[in-house]
Amino acid sequence: MITADQLKDVMDRADALHHYLNIDQKKVEFEEEQLRTQAPDFWEDPKYAQEQMKKVKSIQKWLDGYKTVRLYADELKLAFDFYKDDMVTEEEVDADYSKAIKAIEDLELKNMLRQKEDPMDCVLKINSGAGGTESQDWAQMLMRMYMRWAEAHGYKVTITDMQEGDEAGIKSVTMTIEGGEFAYGYLKSENGVHRLVRVSPFNAQGKRMTSFASVFVTPLVDDTIEVYVDPAKLSWDTFRSSGAGGQNVNKVESGVRLRYWYTDPDTGEEEEILIENTETRDQPKNRAKALLLLKSQLYDRAMKKRLEAKAKIEAGKKKIEWGSQIRSYVFDDRRVKDHRTNYQTSDVDGVMDGKIDDFIKAYLMEFPTTDDEQ
Repeated sequence: MITADQLKDVMDRADALHHYLNIDQKKVEFEEEQLRTQAPDFWEDPKYAQEQMKKVKSIQKWLDGYKTVRLYADELKLAFDFYKDDMVTEEEVDADYSKAIKAIEDLELKNMLRQKEDPMDCVLKINSGAGGTESQDWAQMLMRMYMRWAEAHGYKVTITDMQEGDEAGIKSVTMTIEGGEFAYGYLKSENGVHRLVRVSPFNAQGKRMTSFASVFVTPLVDDTIEVYVDPAKLSWDTFRSSGAGGQNVNKVESGVRLRYWYTDPDTGEEEEILIENTETRDQPKNRAKALLLLKSQLYDRAMKKRLEAKAKIEAGKKKIEWGSQIRSYVFDDRRVKDHRTNYQTSDVDGVMDGKIDDFIKAYLMEFPTTDDEQ
């Protein structure tokens, strides 16, 4: 049975969210923005209309989220009072408490996602490190972990390109995670090198081995975001996508390989960006998706430069290294530890089954973004 202090904590946090989220102001904004969608010529400019509808839905989601928090908090207070009169059971009060706490924590977490990129869908790429089959198997385990996480949260996962390992696992995979809220905002915490320590099933001596795989997460841009691609620096190759054999063999060159020479605006150094897409058997669709993935990478690089410049200005702020080792998964010690936040858990099986929300939450608490970082 919860205590009076726990009830007070729920009510205080619900009131605090009303303040932090400027709920009264958001209600006014929602009405104003919704009125704009009712103009007779609203749909004459589809791009503007799409952007405006997105803005309205975004405000509405915040209002709906707070409405749920308020509802559950008030229901809990009522249940707590009813318990004193023996009208509800302890179990019912505790169940109402769990619902209220989850709604509050979910909204508090979203409130930490203040960068303009955070609400976007994302592209997640995994590359196996040195170490052959063992690292390739680890890369596939990570792919499964993120797919399970995405499915549990209602996102759609599409594999746009995958290079299978020589004996087992994968060398690399690129997938898009779409159709929900804040895919990039949550998964940006996964950028970096992931380290596995286990007794390898691929080692005849049963030795304890260490493997690495790198994870790259970038925002997936859409048609409403302008990203310049220089046609002179762009070239295409086509190839046959691998199939399962028999009637499934792809007899046309539907796979596409995009090459783009990127010039760093600060140093002038050039670098080739290579993107392969074998998502469908339709070459034009694959070309369009590859171009979208290129724009996402270019947008991501511009965003990182903006954040790096801001970090230099703000002395004393913790610097987040995108390419460093971020987390260790030690199977025989039953331990997964994040080296940036020091959060750890012994539920290794749960983590590998996609239960990484506590790591995401710990990261966002440690490295919150503020309104001026938009």
